[in-house]
Amino acid sequence: MNPPVLLLHGIWNARAWVGPLAWRLRARGFTVDTFGYSSVFGGPDVAVPQLLERLQGSGPVSLVGHSLGGLVALEALRRQPELPVSRVVCLGSPLRGSGTARSLAEHGWALALGRSGELLRDGLPAWEGRARVGLIAGSVPHGLGSLLGAIGEASDGTVALDETQLPGLADHCVVPASHSGLVFSPEAARQTAAFLREGRFRDDRAAHAA
Repeated sequence: MNPPVLLLHGIWNARAWVGPLAWRLRARGFTVDTFGYSSVFGGPDVAVPQLLERLQGSGPVSLVGHSLGGLVALEALRRQPELPVSRVVCLGSPLRGSGTARSLAEHGWALALGRSGELLRDGLPAWEGRARVGLIAGSVPHGLGSLLGAIGEASDGTVALDETQLPGLADHCVVPASHSGLVFSPEAARQTAAFLREGRFRDDRAAHAA
């Protein structure tokens, strides 16, 4: 029996944003719920304690976070590593810090990131927690970072590939999707399900046969 899955959305989004991914995971037999938080006006200083409170009242659970949601999930587990979370999947999360976020700040748009700006710009230290963490990156460079010239072609358009490669990850894979497209991608959903079940991503042939 798979543990329930809690999905976290990214910045400028709401719970409904991860609805397509939730639907695909439910179709694969997972029980899925979503965690909503104020990504701009509240930021991690509010979201992390709220997530910790939510997790403390639950049994075993897996976390899946898109973009900022992955950072919030890992920061919560970094503060309380004893929580019953064995696996985390991050989709397009700039775990090593976001060049796009830094470029927005340099161009006078720091307010657009609100109270999540610091976490997005700086990222997280190497992962040393108990939970196995997998990262799914996108390879279609269509997004805000590309428009700003903040990142190169090896990106999902918003987050550079090397910004997703944090030391301590259990596994890392790349799928053909843009940053926003990761929550709609059937391939990202297949790889998410594989990691939640097996603690690792599948090779291309196995993923497409699933």
